[in-house]
Amino acid sequence: MEPDIIVADRGERISLMEPLLLGASYRHRPHLADLALDLAQKSAGLKRSLPPALLPSLANLVRSMNCYYSNLIEGHNTHPIDIERALHNDFSTDPHKRDLQREAAAHIAVQQWIDTGALTAQQATSQEGIREIHRRFCELLPPDLLWAEDPATQERAPVIPGQLRTRDVRVGDHIPVSPGAIPRFLERFSQVYSQTGKAESILAAAAVHHRLLWIHPFLDGNGRVARLVSHAQLLEHLDTGAIWSVARGLARNIQEYKRRLANCDLTRRNDLDGRGHLSEEALGEFTEFFLTLCLDQVDFMESLIQPARLRVRIQVWAEEESRLGNLPSKFFALLDALLLRGELPRGEAEIVLNTGERQARRIVSTLLEKGVLTSASPRAPLHLAFPAILAARWLPGLFPDQPA
Repeated sequence: MEPDIIVADRGERISLMEPLLLGASYRHRPHLADLALDLAQKSAGLKRSLPPALLPSLANLVRSMNCYYSNLIEGHNTHPIDIERALHNDFSTDPHKRDLQREAAAHIAVQQWIDTGALTAQQATSQEGIREIHRRFCELLPPDLLWAEDPATQERAPVIPGQLRTRDVRVGDHIPVSPGAIPRFLERFSQVYSQTGKAESILAAAAVHHRLLWIHPFLDGNGRVARLVSHAQLLEHLDTGAIWSVARGLARNIQEYKRRLANCDLTRRNDLDGRGHLSEEALGEFTEFFLTLCLDQVDFMESLIQPARLRVRIQVWAEEESRLGNLPSKFFALLDALLLRGELPRGEAEIVLNTGERQARRIVSTLLEKGVLTSASPRAPLHLAFPAILAARWLPGLFPDQPA
């Protein structure tokens, strides 16, 4: 932080943020614990249902989907097809659209960093981890997106990557803590959420999400940071494999999401509403909403990638492409083998395709160029890719078919 900046601290008590966890006596806690257990079982089952070698390719597509919906919540509509183009350095000539593509690429880079295990769930709730997420995201943004505007005064202020805000802000009816108090509140935040066990951490994921937004540590980017923190938590505690995302559920229920977040800002209603400053009942309702959306997204992804159904959708697409002459005949056999096995040594392609070596190499080369297959190197095994442009055919409903 700049030494010449005077940061106001109104001396707010840490207890203003309580409860950070739902109390043992909270009346709906058993129901919420059942939801958390159901979520853990279904998430693990979804991951186990797929060949391990297929997970990275699917996670790549879901990463773009997660980025799309998280940015959409902020009013930034960058379709996964345009995100995929940006990842291949194919940017729009329109300056605003190009900036949004760069914003999406920044989000993807941070999530990929998280997905590789570089940030544990415990680190994600520390002040250092939260600031690192913000720094990594914002340092990749174009200059035009590194400004925050006060909705009341229209005054613009620069957003500095990783720096806690140095001025007061207002978010709807909520006035977050003074900037000088932020480190104290983040310390308490980390102290509580870094010490919860696995089961309690799943139950507390919604509370982490809201309380971080309640503190509002940065001048801008808090929503994206909070959802990336949630992603890191769910990735580890539920072992998601990064193949489903709560952001899709939140964006598709955006008004309810914002309403329930705002309700969590309210103070305790009466003597039956917990023992903290904030409403435990509202936090419990948001927890149920959050866990239910997680379950919905796991169920949705399970329905999409159920092997038999996925195979039929890809086969129908493959037959159409062959009839139209867009792709070689017989190529579906290769995709079918990859759906079953997850990866295939290049030398086995001619056996699977039942053709000569030269023809097999031509088919593989064509499918790599079309983005249907992927491989780490010219000699590495082949993997099935899930390009965004084919998602409408292969995984319908994952996101809107075409860019707006």
